[in-house]
Amino acid sequence: MKEEEKLINSAKGGDEKAFGELYEKYLTPIYRYVFMRVGYRKHEAEDIAHQVFMSAWQNMRTYEMQGFPFSSWLYRIAHNAVIDYYRTQRSSFDLELVDDNIAFADIPELESRIDDRMQMEGVRVALAKLRPDEQNVIIMKFVNELENKEIAQALGKTEGAVRVIQHRALKQIKTLLQSNEGNNNTIKEV
Repeated sequence: MKEEEKLINSAKGGDEKAFGELYEKYLTPIYRYVFMRVGYRKHEAEDIAHQVFMSAWQNMRTYEMQGFPFSSWLYRIAHNAVIDYYRTQRSSFDLELVDDNIAFADIPELESRIDDRMQMEGVRVALAKLRPDEQNVIIMKFVNELENKEIAQALGKTEGAVRVIQHRALKQIKTLLQSNEGNNNTIKEV
């Protein structure tokens, strides 16, 4: 943490190289968070991640260390950027379709790969049905592996509130996946 504090202080003083090191360290997790929040749209996620780091650089002089990781501040900026994105964009969720011309028998383990893909799509669809604060907590906790303290700081909530949101979101995902599984079994039986 001491090395990061030095980088932060240098970046606050206008050191572009120090900020570049912070950028390299946090670009992937911030991009991954944004990517999942904007419905797996690569171009939009890249643009928003770029905006996050531009905003961070422009406001670096005002950043104050308050006992929370630097990443919490970046996630807060990313969270606000995603909100702005949805304010200006109409939401849609694109699912990739399997090409009808594929010779299924020619591809080894295809059935397993299709099952895995369908399960992931089920999770993505379930995640998309959660409230935005639930999506944020689940992505930050299980995709970016942040601690509840960091999530709370990034979202402006208490750690207790984060735990409650996480519990409710996981319960909702489980319900949605079970419901979807039941629908799939019904279709197979017909």
